[in-house]
Amino acid sequence: MMSNSSVDAANKAGIKTSCENHEKCMRMIQAILDGEATEEEKNHFRDNMDVCMPCINEYHLVKCIKESLCNRLERKTCPENLINTIKLKLDLL
Repeated sequence: MMSNSSVDAANKAGIKTSCENHEKCMRMIQAILDGEATEEEKNHFRDNMDVCMPCINEYHLVKCIKESLCNRLERKTCPENLINTIKLKLDLL
């Protein structure tokens, strides 16, 4: 939650302090950070994000979390016998 002084500063700068499209914006943030958004969608979001404090904050938070997870997770390959077992079970379905 933003402090009163932050809200006042945002209002003076013409930046929204609440987002009327929060769910849509969150889906767009995820698509952008997952590399699934089109250039048109990215440009539209960037244009609108610059005037919406909740979107700015959410974008940076989700980006930070995603980067932290990527840096901390160790990628391992799946054992070949497990892959074969899964394939066999799928063939039986």
